[in-house]
Amino acid sequence: MAHASCLASTPPKDDCLVAIHQPNFFPWLGYFNKIARSDVFIMLENVQFPKTGGTWMNRVRIMDNGRPAWLTMPIVRSYHGVRSVRDMHINNGLPWRPRVLNAIQGAYGRAPHFKAVFEFLSDALANPTDNLAEFNLTVIRTLVEALGLSSAKLVSGSSLNVEGNSTDLLVAMVKAVGGTAYLCGGGAGGYQQDDKFTAADVRLRYQDFRHPVYQQINSGPFLPGLSIIDVLMNCGFEQARALVGASVLTTGARG
Repeated sequence: MAHASCLASTPPKDDCLVAIHQPNFFPWLGYFNKIARSDVFIMLENVQFPKTGGTWMNRVRIMDNGRPAWLTMPIVRSYHGVRSVRDMHINNGLPWRPRVLNAIQGAYGRAPHFKAVFEFLSDALANPTDNLAEFNLTVIRTLVEALGLSSAKLVSGSSLNVEGNSTDLLVAMVKAVGGTAYLCGGGAGGYQQDDKFTAADVRLRYQDFRHPVYQQINSGPFLPGLSIIDVLMNCGFEQARALVGASVLTTGARG
């Protein structure tokens, strides 16, 4: 993945907004809104993968008969010690790709944009790699381009050659690409040390994503937070592009 940077832009940016996120599995709409709002989006794949429990990096929810259901990409967990996200492997010994496609077809076979979106997803899932980060990064890049966003702003965290833990790592990454501001997600307050950004002369901007409502197939009350797959199946690529761009987002200090 190319090393995007505000320092390399012409003319150089006076204000550069950087977002950082793990490479998730077919992420939700708010993920792409964050990409749209940022000048540089860093994929955080050089951090430790959770040893136990579920993670958005290998599973996501879709709509199935009016209720949320999981799509899961199996991973190899038979290893000792810890591993980074970039070193995690998909369990390609299991027929998970056809299972995922069958689940999508069963859930969205009657959706208004099923044919075009299913073909798109089939191509994306055909990637034979067993590397979790590589698979997700490729899917995200493909989705970003399909949504009319610039994939040139996507950066692999491991390409920056910076070190640190928690907030220190985030600050180092922002500075490495010439960032002057950091776009935080809505759940960042629990672990993020804001004073470290201030000390590094990095301003904080907080994402306040308010999910747009659209017509969902076989649904009663609207269910937000589902995979981008749900948006594409119900709305198509053109309307999905508009939803990503028109979603309400405020940037500013909390308080």
